[in-house]
Amino acid sequence: MKWQQAINDYKNYLLLERGLAYNSISAYVHDINKLISYLEENKMTISPVTITSEVLKAFIYSVSKEINPRSQSRLISGLKSFFDYLIFEDYRKTNPLELIETPKIGRKLPDTISTEEIDLIIKQIDLTHPQGERNRTIIEMLYSCGLRVSELVNLQLSDLFFEEGFIRVIGKGNKERFIPVNEQIIKYVNLYITHNRKLIEPQKGFEDTLFLNRRGKKLTRNMIFTIIKNLTIKSGIDKKVSPHTFRHSFATHLLENGADLHAIQQMLGHESITTTEIYVHVDRSYLKNVIEKFHPRKD
Repeated sequence: MKWQQAINDYKNYLLLERGLAYNSISAYVHDINKLISYLEENKMTISPVTITSEVLKAFIYSVSKEINPRSQSRLISGLKSFFDYLIFEDYRKTNPLELIETPKIGRKLPDTISTEEIDLIIKQIDLTHPQGERNRTIIEMLYSCGLRVSELVNLQLSDLFFEEGFIRVIGKGNKERFIPVNEQIIKYVNLYITHNRKLIEPQKGFEDTLFLNRRGKKLTRNMIFTIIKNLTIKSGIDKKVSPHTFRHSFATHLLENGADLHAIQQMLGHESITTTEIYVHVDRSYLKNVIEKFHPRKD
């Protein structure tokens, strides 16, 4: 079996069987291509079926000089997944990375901003500008709904169920979830649609897209990053604020105000509660409150 054939088959598996998004699939393939480049540079003619753990150890050692422990860990994890797939398809009997440990890394706590800082960022938006209403709605939805940036730019008009008080979101792995929206979000979205979006002629294929650029196409992820970066600079906040910062703040503020961890998990679209539990480390008072409220010997 040749590497390119293995990669093509693996890409189809990730897309059709696991339902991964294009960006996730690209990251997996990038890891494999890095390994192929290493083999070519060292004039090693080894197939994905015959490659050994010793060769992979040497490869990981070579890249460890260039990338940090977190990136090393992700690289090893990605390659393990690839060789697990080859085992699943009966091309290999064992995973050559099985005994290779990932570097010990600390758990990175998410960056958050306060409600005051969020209000300050929103105040920088010029609502008289043609895209003012749109940009305010974007910030409000990122924070009030805890959306990933990819989920935000892919929102459709047909995903808005305001009479029922929900929006439909298609998250990682094409998984559908419904997120409750408050009256303020409904008001801002309707203002944007009425005052801004209706003045733009959507291009073919984008008629149902909620957030449009001036040319009538879907906004890019990079455009959302740029909007937030510029507003943060104008607000004078000396922090690195990204679309994900609003998602982290959404979860952290809910936890601080007593929301159930499982409810937050559902709204964020986390497959595992372990992912959501990182917010407990941000707000340590949550654990204290759980003990005080629920432990039988709390008195």
